[in-house]
Amino acid sequence: MKDLRHKKINLKEMILEEITDFVLSLGEKGFRAKQIYQWVFEKRISSIDEMHNLSKDFRELLKEKAFIGRIEKIKVLESSDGSKKYLFGLEDDRVIESVSMPDKKGFTLCISSQIGCRFGCRFCLTGKEGFTRNLKSWEIVDQVLSIREDIEEKSQNIAIMGMGEPLDNYDNVIRAVKQMMAKEGMNISPRRITLSTAGWIPGLKRLKKEGLNINIAVSLNATENETRNLLMPMNRKYSLVQLLQTCREYPLAERKKITFEYVLVKDVNDSIEDATRLAKLLGGLRCKINLIPFIPFEESPFKAPTEERILAFQNHLIKKNFTVMQRKSRGLDIGAGCGHLRSSFVKHSLEEAKD
Repeated sequence: MKDLRHKKINLKEMILEEITDFVLSLGEKGFRAKQIYQWVFEKRISSIDEMHNLSKDFRELLKEKAFIGRIEKIKVLESSDGSKKYLFGLEDDRVIESVSMPDKKGFTLCISSQIGCRFGCRFCLTGKEGFTRNLKSWEIVDQVLSIREDIEEKSQNIAIMGMGEPLDNYDNVIRAVKQMMAKEGMNISPRRITLSTAGWIPGLKRLKKEGLNINIAVSLNATENETRNLLMPMNRKYSLVQLLQTCREYPLAERKKITFEYVLVKDVNDSIEDATRLAKLLGGLRCKINLIPFIPFEESPFKAPTEERILAFQNHLIKKNFTVMQRKSRGLDIGAGCGHLRSSFVKHSLEEAKD
């Protein structure tokens, strides 16, 4: 039978105001919109028939006009450290990955915003696969909804740090963030949402006008342009000076800090001289630094720094009065480490899942 859903409205793609307008257009009272919104985003139903506080006649009308989109949980890989990598299938047969990572207070969910990435950072496997398309807002949100089915009782932080550059898919990502924050539905606090960017300045300039008060993480990874050009080709268009000036102009709420992520690569950006330059670059910025040891992969010419080198780098910055953390990569045994999400692995896993 031919799928006619493309002629219907996907309820998971709509904000509350849009569902309200839709409900009114069907001749129903506006308060029904909040009920529908809660069913979709809070109770996470998959069928309109499950909306038991709506009349049968209205449910039948809704089914004629709308549906509830859902990405498919194809496969879940579990790491020895408790992390899980999720393989999701999309309606166009594309696939994406997401990760859940346990900690003492709950879980962090690392979700994707694009299929692939067009910026080609050389320490990241996703970038090696090139860019396929942006995820729709509901495909971003549904990663969270689907993973929540496994860890509902735990508090969750949301990290938009998976496949893709979030600010390159600005409209869909911001729409998804607003859906996550909506009190009538998912009700996730902005302090629990972090958006990570490779430094896409047009998106950062737009974001500072949104007033969302979410956490911002900027992937810096170098202290001078030559090295950053090597690691992050985006820097050829938007230099370190431009990026840091944009960060200085970014409006921060009281007690908020920008996180600067710094992937340490052996003999590339991990020297004490690099640490000294980094301290100078970030001087006066309300920030913290997240050091991420590079995780080698087969196609990369780069190597991981030694633990001694990492600690020396970290201690040098601490002595300069910076807050410095070292991110411990999780899920390495299932390919869920930082920068290791990739579509070729996904395609291979999808073939296995279908066998």
